[in-house]
Amino acid sequence: MDTPLLTAPDIRQRIWQELQRALQDRHHEWRTPVLATVNADGLPQARTVVLRHADARQATLQFFTDKRSPKFAELEAAPSVALVFWSKRLSWQLRIQATATLQRSGPDVDAVWTRISQSPAAGDYLSAKAPGDVWEEDASDTPSDNTQHFLGIVTLRVQNLDWLELARTGHRRAVFTADQWEWRVP
Repeated sequence: MDTPLLTAPDIRQRIWQELQRALQDRHHEWRTPVLATVNADGLPQARTVVLRHADARQATLQFFTDKRSPKFAELEAAPSVALVFWSKRLSWQLRIQATATLQRSGPDVDAVWTRISQSPAAGDYLSAKAPGDVWEEDASDTPSDNTQHFLGIVTLRVQNLDWLELARTGHRRAVFTADQWEWRVP
């Protein structure tokens, strides 16, 4: 029995369901998308990030990073980004264009830090050296004041979703914005 093809509204809803599922399931392929930014020299940069929040109503995604990282500086200078998700299980690729908003401090950062500070991930935001700094064997990497963390929150406002389904019966592609969608040639 063939699975019925999803309609465009069903696809949009399913995309957000999969993004939500990725938050709960550490093995979901969409938990770690590739984020593309542009550096100060105008060169593309791409790296994997860990999805931490997805809100379909607000059309936002969120991840955390060290606010001293090159990625944070790139987002401050040029907040337009792209994310790429791939799921072998679904045979879906999802490309997202979004605009980043950064939080260096405030109640949201404090709440996240309170939660993370008790986990092994806390060390990622306590290093005396910034991400990308040269490692020196003799240097201490732990700040003397463990209350000084470098956690930043990046919130992405989704501008569009470009969905591609790869199938033996024929590939399908649709692009979704806030209030409309259209089928595209795969």
